[in-house]
Amino acid sequence: MKVRHRHDAIVRSLRRNGMTTIDDLADEVGASRRTVLRDISALRDEGFVIHSDVGRGGGLQLDPQSMQTTARLSVPEVFALLISVAAMRAAGNLPFSDLADAGLAKIEKGLPSDKVKDLRAFLDCLHIGQLSPLQDLSDMGPMDPALLPVFETAFLQRTCVRFDYRDAKGRRSKREVEPQAMLILPPLWYLVAWDPTRDDFRHFRMDRISRPETIEGQTFRRRHVPFEDDVCPYRELSRKHH
Repeated sequence: MKVRHRHDAIVRSLRRNGMTTIDDLADEVGASRRTVLRDISALRDEGFVIHSDVGRGGGLQLDPQSMQTTARLSVPEVFALLISVAAMRAAGNLPFSDLADAGLAKIEKGLPSDKVKDLRAFLDCLHIGQLSPLQDLSDMGPMDPALLPVFETAFLQRTCVRFDYRDAKGRRSKREVEPQAMLILPPLWYLVAWDPTRDDFRHFRMDRISRPETIEGQTFRRRHVPFEDDVCPYRELSRKHH
């Protein structure tokens, strides 16, 4: 179990069970007693008030009013929030935009400086425009949730990606490309990538991508993506955040 998921499981257990012991928590999350002790210390650093009773029959108890006071959002999570707001704004259906902007600004301020740098580098790769009213959306499907974490690594470390792709006619292929940008034409999302086998840019609808993964050891250089004039970079939409 990943550290973050283990921390979440510990908090849920404490809220659910009231008083519990380190040994019981260790059994529940599948970790050693020492690991759980480190987790408890980390959770306290994040703002959770966890009481310890060292007496006979004692254990750990989470203050019922306790809550996390430091941000634990990852770069892909914040990125997902930002681009969701940007996509809604571009589509003209964000009625509470000022409140959304204020909330996102607070989230960004809570991120460590290195994460803010990564987030802004990530946002530099994002562009938003308007979808043609003639676009056929009848076959639009869900996007693989693994895409954003893979894209985070690919865009920040300039690492090539490999994925399975299904084109408009249903034909499937394995693609290896250099991800250069993300394009949102609400409600469609595209990966804009340089395809070495075709020596040209290609747009891949993200709802047609599956099994994405980075290719270790294969890096690339950033290229200028020739977007249309009506496609604007996200940083123009989110200038107030920066």
